[in-house]
Order: sequence, then structure tokens, then C-alpha cells
Amino acid sequence: MLQVIRSPKVYDVCIIGSGAAGGTAAKILTEGGLNVVLLEAGPPVVPARDFKEHMWPYDLPHRGEGVGGKHRDGIESVNDEFLAPNGFWNIEGEPYTSAPGSTFYWFRSRIVGGRTNHWGRIALRFAPVDFKARSHDGMGDDWPITYEDVAPYYDKVESYIGVFGTKENIPSAPDGVFLPPPKPRCTEVFIKRACDKIGVTCVPSRLAIITKPHNGRAACHYCGQCGRGCIPASNFSSSQVMIPPAQKTGRLTMITEAMARELMVGKSGKVEAVSYIDKKTRTEQQVRARAVVLGASACESARLLLNSRSPLFPDGLANGSGVVGRYLTDSVGSNGAGYFPQLAKIPPHNHDGVGGMHLYMPWWKYDRKNEFLRGYHIEFGGGRFMPSVGEFDDVCEQFEGYGASLKKKCRDSYGTTIGFAGRGEMIPNPDCYCEIDPNQVDEWGIPVLRFHWKWGDNELAMAEDMQNTFRQIVEAAGGTYLESRLPESHISNGGEIIHELGVVRMGSDPRKSALNGYSQAHEVKNLFVTDAASFVSNADKNPTLTIMALCWRASEYLLSEAKKGNI
Repeated sequence: MLQVIRSPKVYDVCIIGSGAAGGTAAKILTEGGLNVVLLEAGPPVVPARDFKEHMWPYDLPHRGEGVGGKHRDGIESVNDEFLAPNGFWNIEGEPYTSAPGSTFYWFRSRIVGGRTNHWGRIALRFAPVDFKARSHDGMGDDWPITYEDVAPYYDKVESYIGVFGTKENIPSAPDGVFLPPPKPRCTEVFIKRACDKIGVTCVPSRLAIITKPHNGRAACHYCGQCGRGCIPASNFSSSQVMIPPAQKTGRLTMITEAMARELMVGKSGKVEAVSYIDKKTRTEQQVRARAVVLGASACESARLLLNSRSPLFPDGLANGSGVVGRYLTDSVGSNGAGYFPQLAKIPPHNHDGVGGMHLYMPWWKYDRKNEFLRGYHIEFGGGRFMPSVGEFDDVCEQFEGYGASLKKKCRDSYGTTIGFAGRGEMIPNPDCYCEIDPNQVDEWGIPVLRFHWKWGDNELAMAEDMQNTFRQIVEAAGGTYLESRLPESHISNGGEIIHELGVVRMGSDPRKSALNGYSQAHEVKNLFVTDAASFVSNADKNPTLTIMALCWRASEYLLSEAKKGNI
């Protein structure tokens, strides 16, 4: 019989997850005076040891390709040996499944800081219309809160973490509290001129990378390697910016390698403890707390709630409405590229900048009737960055040869392509959801998720429009458009953009939602779900800034309720 080891201490709050949501909650709650225990399924991160932004290919035993060249092809190539410790599409011993006819990829980070150690740091506010989209076009659902409710928390997050950008007064892309942006690179000026020619808005990006000293952190030194970590913490990560101040309070207990299994409910209907597997000892343990903040990432949070069944909650904790696991969405993604031989004539120069785009295209067709509802933004980039694994695979496929002649072909093509990525809003549909697989468990004995996925006609039309726009921009810039390698529909697979959200949605009606506008469970007053699971809709913006703003708001509410004795 399995022995369960119960902690004698009762904490004020137990946080599950240490990424954008968990890290934010840890900072606000500990600084507010509460004693917090945080469970993280992965190990600690030590930037000086684990981050690799200044490592060269020859410093690695396999030049970044991995054993047997495993990082060269397929979706797993994201985990090359140069990147900061980030996560995996497939974790040995921790599977997930897709229902017949469905394809869904689930990226999971198992490390302190989660995905914030390696994300693109694109920090975009939702617009007022994004919170009330159904009122605007009749599809989906409105949020129970407004932009005005969240705006002060966008201000707080941006002011604290540092986001660069410019005030543009674009209705689809609200302005924020900005640091100065870096100057556009040559390739970005090149594309902006084409955008101006055809009427596509192109403005400085909004990224969570500091361009001048900010809150004790050094300004970015423009090595351009943000995906490989940032030892001086010039780019934002929860592990370096949110967790340390929480630890300095002396009120944060961090338990790593702790795989949350179930939230334990008492007779009162409140969560009293969290059961977790200590991965190091393979024992089941319990930690007790007066409140729980769930920030494990959207689908992981849904999995935990669905696995927390009891006589009071036979369909999963806080799931009397039946919405937990439902309304799953991801960003609509479509990619393209242009070939510009004129770029080969540009003299070599240092244009590294930040590890991401200096310019982007916010949604510019918000004031007209389109072939689809909602909108998308465009991310783009190119030029002579440090070559990555597989950089010249296309050249090698097109040209036979080896030695000097092949090297010359590679050099001639180097820096002559510019890539484009559309990121659009998906409208929730009944065919997209996750549930507990009835037949499979992970190595810890925890039932796994099974995904169902199907893009709607609106998303397919949006992806087609992205392709048309990419082609127009490339041709306006005097280049040749390279056909997308995506399937005939030109759309990414579900989950591939890593913006999954919405599976524990908030709402005003407890019959149709799991949470209220403060991310607090309708049925379990001491339970808060503060990651992207709480989202009602998936705007065309990357979700991380909104995750942190909503979590900051929920954490302040939890603090006020705790002081009143209501939690």
C-alpha cells in the first residue's frame, strides 16, 4: 500500500507552477505578507550553468545537432543543444494522446520559470474589443471583465518587467508603458518600405526585453541570442525576475521535482491539500494550504482539475458546469518566406539587436469587412544571424556538390531570405477540447490527457489571407515568394504555436464557466486558476502579458479576501 507523507505545516497559499502565472503569484502574495509553498514539476534553473547565449557550436560535443543529428528534423528540433532549458513536445514517461482523426502537439516545460525561460517575449495587450468580441460580431463569448478592468494591471506588469515599444494609437494594439525600442535592422527597414507601399501597418515591436537599465537589471547588450537564455536577465523570465523577489521575502518555500497529482477537497468543499509525486524519491506527498493558485499551464491545470474527482465533484474539481477541458484554442499560425537576391549585396555588418523582431505588423484591417472574423498580426525576421542547426539544408537539397562549390552556394544564399509568421485569433468550437484518457497513465500513475482538434472554416480562411498578405509584401519589396511548406490548407497543427488556452474559462454565469472575473472558481472559493486556462477567447496577441496581468489582479484580490478572512 502506498504511503502518503503529509506535511504538518499549513501554508497560506499553495501555488502550482512557476512560470508566467506562478511566478507572478509568488511575487505578489509573498510581498503581501502570505506564507507560500510553490510546487514545480521540474528542477531548478541556474542561469550561469544552464543558459548558453554566448556558447559557440564548437563548444558542444555535437555542434548543436544532438546525438545522431536528432535535432535536424521535425518538431523536436526546437530542443537543440544551444537553447535555454525549455521543455519538450514529448516527455519520456509523461505521454499524452490525440483522438482518432485529431493532431495536437502539446509543449510542456518542466523547469523553474517554465516557458518564460525561452519564449519569444512578445508582450502585446489585448484590445478593448478582444474582451467583448461576441458583442462585436456575434461569435464566441464575451469576457466577464473589460479592458478597463485589466489596463491598470498591464501597467503594473509592463512597469515592473520592462517592455519596449512606441505609442502608435492603433485601436487593435493598445499602447502601454514602454521603454525605448531598438532601431530597425536593414532587413526590417526593407520590409517596412514595402508595407508602407501597400498599406500594411508596420511599427516597432513590443518585447519584454529591457533596452536600458531597469529595476536593477542591466540593459540588453544586443547579442541576439535570447532563445538561449540571458544570464544578466535583460530579457524577462519568471525564474530571474519574479521568483527571486519572492524568495527574498523569506516567505516562499519552493519544492522542485514535484508532480502535482490531485487537489484534495475537505467536507467544506474547499481545497485543503495538494497531493504530489516527489520525482526524486517516487513517493506521494501532501502539502496543506488555505488556498491554492493553479498556474501549471492551461492544459496541465485542466488535467489536474479533471483528475481531482470526489463525491462532491464527480466530474472533476470546480467542473459542475462541465466546461473544464472545453473551449480549447491555439493561435492560428501560417508561415511564409521571401527570397531577395539584392540582400546578398549588402556589406556584412552587425545587425544582431535583441533576440527577436524590432518591427512587426499589428492587425491593420480591423475597420473593414474581411472574408473571416477577428484578425491576426505578422511577425517577421531575416538577415545574417548566427547560423543555426540545419540553416543550409535547403541549399544542400537544391544543389549537388560538396567542398568549395557548395560552400559558395551557402554563402551566396546567406541572409537573402526573410520569413513571415501570422498569428491569428481562433474562435472556440465544440470539436476542440481535452479530456482524461480512460486507458493511459504516465509513469507516476496519473491519468493523461487526450486531445480532440479541428480547425474551423474561419481559421482556414484567415490562414489563406495570411499567405496572400505575405506574397503581397514580398513582391512589393522586389522579392520572390517561397511557397509555404505547410499542408495545402496553409495552417499550423493544433498546439504547434504553443498558445493553448481557454480550458478553465471565466464567466459571469456559473452554469457556463468555471471561474469568476478574478480567476476564482465559482464552486471552490479558495481555488484560483491564473494561467491561460482562464481565458475566454484567444485574441491575435501572444498571451503571456495578459496571463501576468490577470494573475497580478487575481493575486491582489486573493490578498484582500485573505485579510478579510473570506478564503
